[in-house]
Amino acid sequence: MNTLIPPTTFFFFSFFLLFIFTSNLPSAAADIVTDRDGDALRNGGTYHILPFFGVRDGGVELAATGNETCPLTVVQSSTSQILRGLPVRISSPYRIAYINEGLILNLAFASSPSCAPTPPKWTVVKDLPEGQAVKLPGYRSTVSGWFKIEPSSLKYLYKVVFCARAGGTCGEVGISVDDEGMSRLVVTEDEGIIIRFMKASSVGV
Repeated sequence: MNTLIPPTTFFFFSFFLLFIFTSNLPSAAADIVTDRDGDALRNGGTYHILPFFGVRDGGVELAATGNETCPLTVVQSSTSQILRGLPVRISSPYRIAYINEGLILNLAFASSPSCAPTPPKWTVVKDLPEGQAVKLPGYRSTVSGWFKIEPSSLKYLYKVVFCARAGGTCGEVGISVDDEGMSRLVVTEDEGIIIRFMKASSVGV
C-alpha cells in the first residue's frame, strides 16, 4: 500500500533542499575575481597563480618532498626558468561563466607528470611535519573540503583559502620553508600569501 506524503511535509522538504543549494551560491554582492589584466576569471580557465611579493618568487609547481617518489607537493617555484610556475585550472561545480569571490572551487594543474594522479587536483593533507600541506591525491590523511578565493587587504589582489568540510573551519594558504629551502604551500592560521592571477596564455611575467 502506497503512503501519501502530506503536502506540508513535501513543502518543507523542498524548502530545505532549496536552502542547502542556494546557501553555497555566491552572493549577489560578491565581486568577480579578476586577473592582472583586469579581466574576469573564467570558470574552468587556466591561470598562473603568482605571489605578489619579491621579484625572485615565482608561481606554483610540483616537487617531490619527504619520501615521495613522484612530485605530489605543491610548492612555490624558485627556478628562474619557470618563474610563472605551472598553469592551474580554476573551476566551480556551479554552471556559471565567471568566478566570484568566496565561491566553492576546485584547483588542479593543467598538466602533471605521468606518475601523478589524474586529475592533478589540489588536496590538503594533515598530520605532516609542516602542518596541513597542499598536495595532489595519494595520501590517506586527506582533509575533505574546498578552496575559495577571497579578497586581500590590497585592491585587485587575492588570497586562497581552504575550508574543511568537518567543522567548517577555514585557513589561508601560505608558505612553509623546509630545511632544504623548499617553499611548500600549507594551510595556516596566520596570514597567507597575497596573490594575483595571470592567464596561462599570457606572455611575460
